[in-house]
Amino acid sequence: MQKVDLKEKFTLFTEQWRPKIVGELNGQYVKIAKLQGEFVWHLHEDEDELFFVVHGQLTIKLKDRDIDLSEGQFFIVPRGVEHLPVAHSECHVMLFEPKTVRNTGNVQNERTVEHSERI
Repeated sequence: MQKVDLKEKFTLFTEQWRPKIVGELNGQYVKIAKLQGEFVWHLHEDEDELFFVVHGQLTIKLKDRDIDLSEGQFFIVPRGVEHLPVAHSECHVMLFEPKTVRNTGNVQNERTVEHSERI
């Protein structure tokens, strides 16, 4: 058992939209990622997805509204809900997801990460 320093972990990588595993609990990964720009419209058929903003601001676009998040705020996208994460400037997030979640959900493209790196 060790404590995790998120600020230190965020200094270990520069890639955007490529989640890194920083912890594991109850069949779920705790991941962090740096985001900037638009991701891709997608959904997760069987999993909810939690976005917790550690630094910066993030917008989660839904078909019927936008959810604007600032540091210290989180939003849970329910399973089956199509969404588009957007960060106008670099944003740092923490994600809680079942181990089976693919970052692009039902979409396969150049941003798909099949296996996140553990840091």
